[in-house]
Amino acid sequence: MPRQLTMNRAVVLLSGGLDSATTLYAAKEKGYECSCITFDYGQRHRREIASAKKIAKLSGCDIHVQKIAFPWKGSSLLDESKRIRETHHTQKGVIPLTYVSGRNIVFLSLALSYAEVVHARAIFIGANVMDYSGYPDCRPEFLQSFEAMAASGTKCGVEGKKIKIVAPLVRKTKADIVRLAVKLGVPIKHTWSCYEGKRRPCGKCDSCYYRAHGFKEAGVVDPALFT
Repeated sequence: MPRQLTMNRAVVLLSGGLDSATTLYAAKEKGYECSCITFDYGQRHRREIASAKKIAKLSGCDIHVQKIAFPWKGSSLLDESKRIRETHHTQKGVIPLTYVSGRNIVFLSLALSYAEVVHARAIFIGANVMDYSGYPDCRPEFLQSFEAMAASGTKCGVEGKKIKIVAPLVRKTKADIVRLAVKLGVPIKHTWSCYEGKRRPCGKCDSCYYRAHGFKEAGVVDPALFT
């Protein structure tokens, strides 16, 4: 049975990575009762899904794993025949090969449906433009547009009970995020950011590079390297 409407209920997109885990704990710190949603969307590995489940459990939140597919692929995260390029930077105006077409649009749409049914008033997403500015669906203007669309295209929206899209990390550097994660008590050692799904992070992909740079700049040792 759907729960009663509450200003303090939120759906959190939880991928299992550092950013999404920190976003979950930021939502909890703001007093939200959180339900998490993660996606099995045909990505190269399921390691991050296991991390999402572990983080949700440790945070005391429920989690829904939604299986979807992008059968047309088009991304190196979905097509193992494509090499994950190791550029260690985002060239302005160039969309990375790891971009999954429409991913955050699809994820947020499903999260919106979930949020409306469980009477949540906010959706939290760990989108960030500082290190991954090549992804168009991580920009503030996209998130603002999605929120406006949700307000006009849902029952709760037209009834004046719109669902907010909250991205607390959107303009933070990776070092800022590391410091916030430590402050909030995020179980960092259980997060997974690597594009590969091996036993240990590869240390070579862009995601590993930016994560390592953030921990170094923050002056914090990454506990995930020793699990």
